[in-house]
Amino acid sequence: MTRRLVRLPGDEPMLDIFSYGHPAPAKRLTPRQIGQITRTVRRVPEVMVKVTGGGANAGAVGAHFSYIGRNGQLEIETDYGVRIAAQEEQKTLLADWHLELSAGQYRGEQEEKKKPRKTKLVYNIVFSMPFPTPPAKVLAGARRFAQDKFAFQHRYAMVLHADQRHPHVHMVVKAEGDDGQRLYVDKAMLRQWREDFARMMREQGIAANATPRVARGRNRDKTRDARYRADHHGTATASRSTVKKIMKELHETGTYKDAARPRLLETRRAVVGQWMLIADTLETQGETALAGEVRHFARQLPPVLTKNELLAVQVAKYLRQKQRDNAVPLGKADELTR
Repeated sequence: MTRRLVRLPGDEPMLDIFSYGHPAPAKRLTPRQIGQITRTVRRVPEVMVKVTGGGANAGAVGAHFSYIGRNGQLEIETDYGVRIAAQEEQKTLLADWHLELSAGQYRGEQEEKKKPRKTKLVYNIVFSMPFPTPPAKVLAGARRFAQDKFAFQHRYAMVLHADQRHPHVHMVVKAEGDDGQRLYVDKAMLRQWREDFARMMREQGIAANATPRVARGRNRDKTRDARYRADHHGTATASRSTVKKIMKELHETGTYKDAARPRLLETRRAVVGQWMLIADTLETQGETALAGEVRHFARQLPPVLTKNELLAVQVAKYLRQKQRDNAVPLGKADELTR
C-alpha cells in the first residue's frame, strides 16, 4: 500500500506574525486577532499541547496504556464514550484497534530489503492547563478537541491526571485512520492544535491562550535547579565540561557571556518591533488603550538569556549556596565538579 499522509482540518492561525522574525505587515487586524493580542498582553494562562512519543509496536502501546491508566487505577475513556479501567479491558480495546495491521505496510519492496524502519502506530499527546484550572474542565476541553479532530477518522482514548499541580489529559490516537490515511503531526499542526485547544477551553468558561514562546519573550529551553543538580552529577543533558567552563568564567570574571547571545538579541529586537507595529495598527483602528498595553508589554519582556546563560544563573546560585553552607571559597568552585 502506498503511504498517504493527511493533515486534519482546522481554523487558520490567529496571528501569524512571529515566524522567522520578520516584521508584521501593516494591515487591519480582525476581531479574532485583537482578542488574541488582548489575551497575550494581559498574560492569560497558556495551554500546553505536546506530542510525547508513540509506540512502534503493540507492546509499547499497551505499556503506555498501563502507565496513563496507573495500572488499572484510573478509568480510560474511549472514543465511544466508554470508560474502562481493568487491564483486560484495555487489552481488548487495543485488539479492536488492529495495530498489528499498521506496522510495516507503508514500506515498499525496496525498503523491505533495507533495515526495517519503525512505523509509529499511535501518537501520545498531552493536553495541560496551569493551576488552578478545574481538572474536569481540562478533560471536557480535551474531549471536545478529540471529537472535533479525530472522531470517525482515528481511534483514540484518553485519561485525566488530576493529582498534580497542572491538571492534564493523556490521549492516545491511532496514527492510521479508518480510511487508511495516516495522521502527520508537524510544528504547524501543533501550533494549530494549541490554538484550537485554547479556544475549546474558553468554550468551557476557562481563560486560555495559545501564543508562541518567542512572542512572550520566553526561551524555548528553560533551565531549572533540578537540571543543574543532575548536570553536576553528570547525569543530564548539559555536559560536565559546559558546567566547568561556566564555573571557571564566573570565578575569573564574575560573569558569563555566551556566543549565542547576539542572535537571541536580534530575535528579541525583531519581536519588539513586531509588537510596536501591532500597537501602531491598533491605534489606527481606534484601539488606543490596547495599543498602550501592547507597548508596555513589549517593553517589559523578560531579559534575553541563552540556554547556557540560564544554566549559568543556576550555577551561580549553587555556588553561593555552597559558600553559605560550607564556606567554600569561590576560587575552589572548579573542585565542585570533580
